[in-house]
Amino acid sequence: MKRFPSKLGLLGALYFVQGMPFGFQATALPVYLRTQGVSVTAIGFLGLLSVPWMFKALWAPLVDRYGSARIGRRKSWILPLQAALAATCGVAAFVPVETALPSLLGLIFLMNLLAATQDIAVDGFAVDSLRPEEMGLGNAAQVVGYKLGMLTGGGLLVWASQSIGWRGLFLSMAALSLLVFGVTAFAREPAPREHTGERTTWREVLARLRQVFLLPGTGWVVLFIATYKFGESLSDVLYKVFLVEAGISPAQIGLWVGTWGMAASLLGSTAGGLLATRMPLLGALSLTAGLRVLPLAGRWALAQWGVSDASIIGVTLAEEFFGGALTTVMFAFMMSQTDPRIGATHYTLFASLEVLGKAPGGPIGGLLVGEAHWSYAQAFLLGTVLSGAFLLLLLPLRRLRVSRPAPGPA
Repeated sequence: MKRFPSKLGLLGALYFVQGMPFGFQATALPVYLRTQGVSVTAIGFLGLLSVPWMFKALWAPLVDRYGSARIGRRKSWILPLQAALAATCGVAAFVPVETALPSLLGLIFLMNLLAATQDIAVDGFAVDSLRPEEMGLGNAAQVVGYKLGMLTGGGLLVWASQSIGWRGLFLSMAALSLLVFGVTAFAREPAPREHTGERTTWREVLARLRQVFLLPGTGWVVLFIATYKFGESLSDVLYKVFLVEAGISPAQIGLWVGTWGMAASLLGSTAGGLLATRMPLLGALSLTAGLRVLPLAGRWALAQWGVSDASIIGVTLAEEFFGGALTTVMFAFMMSQTDPRIGATHYTLFASLEVLGKAPGGPIGGLLVGEAHWSYAQAFLLGTVLSGAFLLLLLPLRRLRVSRPAPGPA
């Protein structure tokens, strides 16, 4: 337990690096493109830049199968990927945004590919080293670190770009990536919590994966993970665009949503981690998912009856806080269901399902408003109803025992 705080710090730093590119893509890019006249429908499809996060499970077995024992099973993947991410950010610094937007979008896609692959190894590191009693705070470090990276890439550095420019923004991301690279290089990778003996073969990885997905109730678990963010993501992709069209300046959106909202999300993620250590996971999921519906309904109210500075700030902070708490508790639940023998592959499959499940929300929201001519109020109401309906999935899960699967013969 003496190394637990340093373990949390290292996890937080690694997830921080992975959050920066996605923060820029999710928060800064939609506002910038809308101010340049790009259609709502096109902005709804920006989520395609994060496709590597959806399909990273396809190459996750490589991370479980290969690795250097001398460098560290997980570090031998993390270090080169961090170096490549820093280099990609450095190249992006010299791409003129106004005249070479497709090149910038391609580089952001590459950043997501590198960060998603690193995430497989970091998730494996977390599954290897976190004990059951550490999962709540461990997943809080994961979510808080990632969101701090999003806050930096999508809020603070975008705000600072008024002084340092877009080149300075990407060079800062590169420098921060290299800083964490140095910390990781000198950190000692702890031995896995459960030793598995000799190196796992491909056949053993696939056999164990098949075994865990044939467990009773797995279908409900998969559906649960895949749908918990769908309604929220449909609402999220439209919210910033709605604020632009309501007359809120990009600077104010960056401050309220990208900075204050992210700070509220960080507090919520920390609260969710503490909650997950103090009550049963399904109880914590019920509480946080139920509270998350309230600010989503608040977005509908803003679109229905009009906005004010105070109402926007209140709804934004509440949604980010409860959404952050729910995310941490959900990730702790996912880790509790992971077989440590194939930790990187199994957890990555859950994480990919989480991303795949919420991915259609953005395009559907963009099409409903941009092509089907729904009002923002109608789209926000749909997101609220879907998020409320998700709570019904907690009923069949209560019959399942929420715990880490016990190792057995492959």
